[in-house]
This record gives sequence, C-alpha cells and structure tokens, in this order.
Amino acid sequence: MSIRPVNTPATMPAADLELLRRAEELLAEVWVAGRHEVATALRAADGSVHTGVHVEGSCRRSSICAEGVALGAARAAGVPLSEVTSVVSVQVKPADRFRIIAPCGVCRELISDYCPAATVWLTSPDTDEVVFSPAAELLPWKSRRVW
Repeated sequence: MSIRPVNTPATMPAADLELLRRAEELLAEVWVAGRHEVATALRAADGSVHTGVHVEGSCRRSSICAEGVALGAARAAGVPLSEVTSVVSVQVKPADRFRIIAPCGVCRELISDYCPAATVWLTSPDTDEVVFSPAAELLPWKSRRVW
C-alpha cells in the first residue's frame, strides 16, 4: 500500500516526527480495513519507543484502541507510564493519505490518568492543522485519580 505521509508542522520536534513516521510505517505494514485502522507510537523519558495497533472486535465494545495497546507495550517493557512524554496516532484517510488523529474519549481518559504531562499530537477539527496538547488538557474537567 502506498500512502502519502502527513505534512508535518515546523513546530513538531524531530523526536516526535520520528514517532509519527514509526506509526505511519507500522500502519502501512498491518492496515486491514475494518480490523486494524489506527497505529500509535509513543516515547518514554528514557528514549524508548513503543507502538500499538487498533484491534477491532466484532462487538464494538471488544475493540482495543492503538493507544491502549502502545501504553500496555510500554508498561510490559518496564516503563513507568508516568514517564511517557509524547504520543502520536495515525489513521489512513480517503485519498490514501495518513492523518494524525486525536485519541477517542476513552483513550483521553487512559492517557491523562497515566501520563498527564505527555504531549499528544492531533489534527484540529476546526482548522485541519496538526497541533499538540498536554494530555491533561484534553479533558479539562476530568476527575483525577490518585494511584
């Protein structure tokens, strides 16, 4: 599959651009319509990169998002999730191009629970511009859990 990469903004640091390209490469390898449509790459403070792929279930509730898979992979590798510094997720859109997407509501909760200071890249729905946000700001009135 030949898919056009995301046009990245000048504000995206090289380390996060690497995450974006890793997510794009992974999704290009495993993409299956209706089954595996999103890939995530995240970086921990130690520089390690962890990835995940969306796994669609026949019952929507059984589906698992790429962000949760990537967080689980990081934790399985021994990374304290509070040390996740950046998160990028991509999806293939019509016209065979990648698009950075925002985490769904459940993933916003998960990311902000475990790594509220992480930078999360997304595409603004108003301007179609690639922007970033601290994870904690994705849910401005979120209840905070004390682990």
